[in-house]
Amino acid sequence: MFRKILIANRGEIACRVIKTARRMGIKTVAVYSDADREALHVSMADEAVHIGAAPPRESYLLADRIIEACKQSGAEAVHPGYGFLSENAGFSRLCLANDIVFIGPPESAIEAMGSKSAAKTIMEKAGVPLLPGYHGEDQSSELIREAAGELGYPVLLKAVAGGGGKGMRRVSRAQDFDEALSAARREAAASFGNDDMLVEKFLEQPRHVEFQVFCDQHGNAVYLFERDCSVQRRHQKIIEEAPAPGMTPELRQQMGEAAVQAARAIDYEGAGTVEFLLGQDGAFYFMEMNTRLQVEHPVTEMITDQDLVEWQLRVAAGEKLPLGQADLRIDGHAFEARIYAEDPDKDFLPATGTLSYLQAPSESRHVRVDTGVLQGDEVSQFYDPMIAKLIVWDENRARALTRLAKALSEYRVSGVTTNISFLYNLANCQAFVDARLDTGFIETHRESLFHASEQDLVQDLPLASLYLLLRLELSSRSRARSTDPWSPWNAANAWRLNEPGIHTGGIVVNGRDYDVPVEEIGTERNRRFRITVGDKSVVAAGELRENELYADIDGYRRRVVVVPHDDQFTLFGDRGAMQFALRQPDYGQDDAGSGPGAFTAPMHGVIVKLLVEAGADVEKGQPVIIMEAMKMEHTLCAPADGSVREFFFQSGDQVEGGVELLEFDQSSPD
Repeated sequence: MFRKILIANRGEIACRVIKTARRMGIKTVAVYSDADREALHVSMADEAVHIGAAPPRESYLLADRIIEACKQSGAEAVHPGYGFLSENAGFSRLCLANDIVFIGPPESAIEAMGSKSAAKTIMEKAGVPLLPGYHGEDQSSELIREAAGELGYPVLLKAVAGGGGKGMRRVSRAQDFDEALSAARREAAASFGNDDMLVEKFLEQPRHVEFQVFCDQHGNAVYLFERDCSVQRRHQKIIEEAPAPGMTPELRQQMGEAAVQAARAIDYEGAGTVEFLLGQDGAFYFMEMNTRLQVEHPVTEMITDQDLVEWQLRVAAGEKLPLGQADLRIDGHAFEARIYAEDPDKDFLPATGTLSYLQAPSESRHVRVDTGVLQGDEVSQFYDPMIAKLIVWDENRARALTRLAKALSEYRVSGVTTNISFLYNLANCQAFVDARLDTGFIETHRESLFHASEQDLVQDLPLASLYLLLRLELSSRSRARSTDPWSPWNAANAWRLNEPGIHTGGIVVNGRDYDVPVEEIGTERNRRFRITVGDKSVVAAGELRENELYADIDGYRRRVVVVPHDDQFTLFGDRGAMQFALRQPDYGQDDAGSGPGAFTAPMHGVIVKLLVEAGADVEKGQPVIIMEAMKMEHTLCAPADGSVREFFFQSGDQVEGGVELLEFDQSSPD
């Protein structure tokens, strides 16, 4: 076994590898960029080596720097994690040339699966079922367009060297093909240094089911069962579970044996994942094989009681697999929810900022948190915006899902926008509870997931109003009046307590203002409030104990959790989560950047391409600028009919979130 290993990665996966290595008595070496000098993985490792500037191309993607760090520290082996150099055959080859063990498959296997086109050819010869498509060497746009037309729309464009949803585009119409191909090529080139593409038939309402495989250097191979990863945004997974709901023993065996067959076809070693699309008819098709440890590996660990990183280290050291296929069993059910810095209400745009407050739920045998950040850390534009992975386990799916919802309601993050409330809504969505899963789940169940129906508002706005009233009362009792003229607590509006008459409060939900009149009724010892939402009134009373609201609404008593974060609040109820804010008083200031003609950057990032010229007339919704942030492209469209007077930035420029990108003149209505 190794005495010292280097982890050629950062964040959560680096911390994860360090934990197992420490338990096994193996010393660890971290590498870090300028942005990660104070990062958690650096402090956890026994040693650390600086490798360059913040952008990955100037640090974590520099194979020579990693090799130098190994030599400097005396590390015998390199664990690549996932992303960065984990599936880089050249890096594997460089490790071998320098007598450093690469904790992963041989370079031949990486090369075989590194190209999705080559992988499909190999799988076809091995008898693994494939979706129809084109994955040839001729990369002319004309040929790929012709192949798409022959397949029939919709089709899916995929980067042959890709992964993580990057370089992928669904194309529904022939007239959209050229722009989709150009965008996918740009994204692939930026992420993988290779813009080659394949095209395949888009399968309607499939499930995404993947199998964890493991092979050693002695000819042994097993599958550690499956994970369902169907719920995705932008072709990227946000929640995974194991085992896959509804999987029969017969289908599990068929798919598992096909996965092992795929691994054997390339003489695989170590941890790998074979991904399939599973049709509604039970037919399955090979998608790709990831020649590394997957982000979602913890759910497999939870149901098998195995440490897959330990398996990786043992196989890389030349040992046999710890268990054979007959020894492996499924125990219970597990979920992994990825906590991202992103805004689900804005098409899941990545968010940046400082984690001013961070508190994860308590860990136990049922709850696990894998993270690489601490309170005070910055979520940077240079790296993936994942804050943590929340993993839960229980005896069956229903109990595990209950634990997931509870743990999400206990997760506290301030300073950046997160997807926690969205994940909570997902865990409480009846279709998800019933395991009616497919890759289009989010679009199909959008209203439930974003908790924006009028019925939801009628039920939850009184709770939000009651919470704000009680919070204000506690605030006024505990401290002197603030001198801050911008404070909502000092607003000259009706959110003052202990005043006669009707108080008219404003609550903001999903960017919309709702007037919620409140009338104080009853005696001083039995104070109640009549709260009106639309044409419905309720009588409410309650008590606030830290983040728990004990409410009585028309005689119905319930407990809900309300979590403050910055100037927002999240109400976690039985049916889902609702984010809301107290409407700020209007002091008459005119924010020039917020008017209808404003065109601002939604996040920190880089200008990739200007799609129109200065002076051009544009229609509402027309693409104007392409930005890249956290390795993903985002198209910015015209907010209204009008004209682009002047661009303030050019292609290649870095911009901050909120900065005005161009001068835009909105057309006057007829």
